[in-house]
Amino acid sequence: MLYLVATPIGNLEDMTFRAVRILKEVDLIACEDTRHSRKLLDHFQVSTPLTSFFEHNERDKGRQLLEKLKSGLSIALISDAGTPAISDPGYRLVRLCHEQAIPVTIIPGAQAAVSALAVSGLATDRFVFEGFLPAKRKGRCERLSDLANEPRTLVFYESPHRLAATLADVAEVFGVDRDVVVVRELTKLYEEICRGTAGDLVERWQDEKVRGEIVLLVAGAPEREPEVDLESAVRQALATGAAPKQISRELSKVYGLSGSDVYQVVLQVKQGAKVEQDA
Repeated sequence: MLYLVATPIGNLEDMTFRAVRILKEVDLIACEDTRHSRKLLDHFQVSTPLTSFFEHNERDKGRQLLEKLKSGLSIALISDAGTPAISDPGYRLVRLCHEQAIPVTIIPGAQAAVSALAVSGLATDRFVFEGFLPAKRKGRCERLSDLANEPRTLVFYESPHRLAATLADVAEVFGVDRDVVVVRELTKLYEEICRGTAGDLVERWQDEKVRGEIVLLVAGAPEREPEVDLESAVRQALATGAAPKQISRELSKVYGLSGSDVYQVVLQVKQGAKVEQDA
């Protein structure tokens, strides 16, 4: 049998009794980093042999582990922290096991994304887990633009050195008034839950050196105003004499669209009005 065993995301007291027992009973433990996991297992007096199983050897090692399972061995899969196979190597091995009728079970426990969502204060009835955003700004903004109209709470993982840049992109694409939560170092000594608007958090984190594991949560897009379409709203706003950039900022919040997309509509409507005027 393949056991997916959740391990603590910070506080070692979150390790379950069942997880410790299973890790002692299996024939082999597959983990991302044997040195990291050995420290955890030594703490709980688990002497089961370890083998590395990480992103770059997942395909080849997965086949090897499958053969061991088929031979009758029991294997536990763990990640460096949290629940294995969630934004971590493992799902391909699980799929191979199902295809070969090898039983798979889970010993549940800590999971950073769901834990952060629970304490965020954002809507939890419907949410989307997006893992890590692209490291480069262009790809990151493109992915955020794809999610601009998503009504469900968005959950991301983010690295400390990219947090400030990502928050700035969130503010630009989703609008500065979108509710955002940064959950840092969950269950650890310096745990921090920072809530505010995108604009507030950009200012909060822009000059601070960030450390630790981070989950970034963004409120879903607000419902659009059904009685007024975007072009009509743009025309009304232009009639007041407001500047195009100001209009795009305000309407992007109302319609849950990226500021750049609304800005293009503003320019198109403004150009159309000019053509009609000249005619």
